[in-house]
Amino acid sequence: MATGGEKRAALLRQITEEGGFAFVASAEKAAAGDLRAAEAAREMAWEQLHSAPRAEAGAAAWRDAYALACLHVAGLRAAAGDRSAALRALDMGLIMGGGLLRAELDDAIAGLGRGEAAAVPVADGDVQRWEEGIARGRDLADVLKLLPVNSLSCKQIERRSCISLEAFIRDYFLCESPVILSGCIEHWPARTKWKDIKYLQSIAGDRTIPVQVGKNYACTELKQELITFSQFLERMWSSDSANLACLAQHQLFDQIKELHEDISVPEYCLAGGGKLQSLNAWFGPHGTITPLHHDPHHNHLFAQVLGRKYVRLYPASISVGLYPNPESMLSNTSQIFFWTPWQPIFIGTLMFNFASLQSKSIHSVVILKLCTANKVDLDNIDEKEHPKTAALEFMDCILEEGDLLYIPPKWWHYVRSLSISFSVSFWWRTSDLPSGSS
Repeated sequence: MATGGEKRAALLRQITEEGGFAFVASAEKAAAGDLRAAEAAREMAWEQLHSAPRAEAGAAAWRDAYALACLHVAGLRAAAGDRSAALRALDMGLIMGGGLLRAELDDAIAGLGRGEAAAVPVADGDVQRWEEGIARGRDLADVLKLLPVNSLSCKQIERRSCISLEAFIRDYFLCESPVILSGCIEHWPARTKWKDIKYLQSIAGDRTIPVQVGKNYACTELKQELITFSQFLERMWSSDSANLACLAQHQLFDQIKELHEDISVPEYCLAGGGKLQSLNAWFGPHGTITPLHHDPHHNHLFAQVLGRKYVRLYPASISVGLYPNPESMLSNTSQIFFWTPWQPIFIGTLMFNFASLQSKSIHSVVILKLCTANKVDLDNIDEKEHPKTAALEFMDCILEEGDLLYIPPKWWHYVRSLSISFSVSFWWRTSDLPSGSS
């Protein structure tokens, strides 16, 4: 197994082959203690990440190069006593960098210890708002006023209590049928720990994370910001709709190991000789929405750890009636957008890789223009533009804390948070695919 020094040397040789002579020169100066050279190397790697298609052979090397530059910057910032800047650089390395030096990034973060931000006590008022936010959405009559028309009036998703893996494969996986599995994650430490905002603050308060920010239903822009976890928690009950933020499909558990230790991969992800492809976090305030979309080729197990969510599902067999977006980038996103006239709309990163769209400045935010021409309110469907949608049958449910929802490949799903909500999604590919998959 190659040592850290050998990995770095091999990486610099590869970057040289990619024409990155200036980066290599700056990286060598950074290794000798030159902070300006370290920052320059990081900026050069950042430019490469956003100028070349991710599919190109050299893209992976430049992601590793960015991680190396972040390690150099962090080490020099930490040596100068600037822990905050060092931690931010390391987090950026984890968020944007490749996997070659991930262990070194993790070790460097562990070496920094807990910072002042994580030690700041949470005000009693914030604790109360947090608890009230989690408890929202329990009055069904009030909830129905917020949901798309005909919600909870069609076929509801079957619910089973902690069935065996064999029963799951036989009754749901092989026939590609959704199911809610209850009582399967009660042993997770997250089920109790994440209810405590003080715990989350102490574990992750000073860590930098990417959040999606939306203004209101009429907004045609969606942006991403890099903020600390503490700042994100403070926005959870913001009355400013332009300031609402959501952590959507971020690999938080690869970034913050302490949170990863609070969960485990359900055995159902072994179905079909499964191999876990992605483990992501969804965390945000009530009212956040993921519009109708599907996840191509992946089985999806969605764990509702904290709070409640409404989920609506349409089978892949009726995709034509959902008018898939013709744009290739959005082909897994429906032209049908569910919205209510006062709520912000959040688009998950399964539809856009925001990290690859960020502007050149590391400290700036990205603005993403969304198409608004085909948004449809289900309470007022345009029968001329989408004549097939209203008559389509669907399945839906309210996910409670502790539920697992199995979403088969290519099933369309729409999700709305009814309270402060923290969810975990597991995507896995299978070696033995169900007969209907491709």
